[in-house]
Amino acid sequence: MPITKKKFGHFKNGETVYLFTLKNKNGLTAKIVSYGGILTELWTPDKNGKFINIVLGYKKLENYLKHSPYFGATVGRYANRIAKGRFKLEGKIYQLATNNPPNHLHGGPGGLALQNWTSKSTETPIGPALTLSCQSSDGAEGFPGNLTTTVTYTLTNKNELQIDYHAITDQTTVVNFTHHSYFNLSGKDSVLDHILQIKSDRITPTDKTLIPTGNYLHVHNTPFDFRKPIPLGARILEPHIQLKNAGGYDHNWVLSDWNNKLRSVAVLHDPASGRMVKVATTEPGLQIYTGNFLSGTPTEKKGEKFKNYQAVCLETQHFPDSPNKGHFPSTILKAGKEFRSETVYGFGIW
Repeated sequence: MPITKKKFGHFKNGETVYLFTLKNKNGLTAKIVSYGGILTELWTPDKNGKFINIVLGYKKLENYLKHSPYFGATVGRYANRIAKGRFKLEGKIYQLATNNPPNHLHGGPGGLALQNWTSKSTETPIGPALTLSCQSSDGAEGFPGNLTTTVTYTLTNKNELQIDYHAITDQTTVVNFTHHSYFNLSGKDSVLDHILQIKSDRITPTDKTLIPTGNYLHVHNTPFDFRKPIPLGARILEPHIQLKNAGGYDHNWVLSDWNNKLRSVAVLHDPASGRMVKVATTEPGLQIYTGNFLSGTPTEKKGEKFKNYQAVCLETQHFPDSPNKGHFPSTILKAGKEFRSETVYGFGIW
């Protein structure tokens, strides 16, 4: 069966949370729950054909509700950070929650990643698909406009996880969505030996609170130069102010050749297992986060905790704090206009 559905638990308002299992013709398996649009598991083979789950997550809903640092979540209305939770739009100042003091993070404490989405599964010619929808009312988390968001996950028979985003609003607002899986292609306690390549020659450097300064930093002769493949851990401990501020990588790379069309932007692979993930997106930015704050997060094994650098997030996005940076690609969505974005994670052997 390419798609199965079962109960995963109950949300705080009594709504049933469902778990969907999508399996393509090659045996790749993705498990997604309606709460937060979370990808809980993703099973892919290594160079010897052995399948393991390559994303961090939980098997129980209660742990996502209590402990999860956005494991596998569909993040919005605004992914990443907004400085001091404040922005000006059409002459009006909007104040959001500062849930990552002193800034706003990932849509706030009641953001889309923390809601139970409606869901519908379908079998398509290219593979099983799950469509998730969520309504966000005017003023929710401080954002203007009634916003309808739809995200479709398709596990294609080309061994790709295709994610299509769509949103529409009834008044001018700001939107920025991302997928927040923590990838570990080996199953080991660290991803610092994973090798990364990014089609980018600039990042948006940040202040001590991880808000972009508004400038661009060329990656040449810095620990942020991934134009050629290099292990994540090769330079992560260098005494660069940007690494010190974040405790590792937690930065937005300015992607090359942005024109709102799907193009390949990054490749991550694990030399030991041979597993590889290729990232393609229509977005202008890619946030690389090496799990710098994972330490102390409970696992589901008694007494065990996740560790820093145990996984890496490959978050396609518009830039952080764009509502306050007029020269960044705009995140403004006008009433009646449609937001569309696509990101594809392709899996294979290096």
